[in-house]
Amino acid sequence: MAKTKASAKGGTAATEPAPKAAEGKPRLQEHYEQVVKAKLATEFGFTNPMQVPRLSKIVLNVGMGEGAKNMRLLESVSEEMGAVTGQKAVITRAKRAISNFNLRAGMPIGVRVTLRGARMYEFLDRFITVVAPRIRDFRGLSNKSFDGRGNYSIGVQEQMIFPEIDFDKVEKVHGMDITIVTTAARDDVAMALLRGFGWPFRGETPLQLAG
Repeated sequence: MAKTKASAKGGTAATEPAPKAAEGKPRLQEHYEQVVKAKLATEFGFTNPMQVPRLSKIVLNVGMGEGAKNMRLLESVSEEMGAVTGQKAVITRAKRAISNFNLRAGMPIGVRVTLRGARMYEFLDRFITVVAPRIRDFRGLSNKSFDGRGNYSIGVQEQMIFPEIDFDKVEKVHGMDITIVTTAARDDVAMALLRGFGWPFRGETPLQLAG
């Protein structure tokens, strides 16, 4: 992800991209392959390497109901998501009409980004080490946000916690939903996977990665 300038209103300058291993892999991916994978196999008794859970994708979604009437706002949010993730955002559209909301099928209603591979690991690293601690009154993230199928979702109230956001260019303060999709079949296994990455669960001291 590209480095951005500090805001003229006192915003924190974006940090460098997440540290990578010598061969170019993100450090969280390297950490998973060298440490987390073996630890999970031992902890849960997985005998087949394919049974060990892994990250599948991270999905960021911003709902913007007024986007149908204000394309400039939608474009601004799309640019913000691109800056935050390093990947072009996709405009989401209504699948069906809802007359009570004057909504027709196909109208733009938000923005979504789906991260996989290296960008997924880099985003997760930055979220854990830089973004989450910037949440107002941060005391850790809930351990009750799993969906029963090994996936974890959280809601972010303000996009300004991401240091890539330029305050001067923000059209509107908005939140977003972030879903971490794993291959784990159980929530306790998925929690152990996230804990291995240093996820800051409330009431726990997160693992500190070197480098």
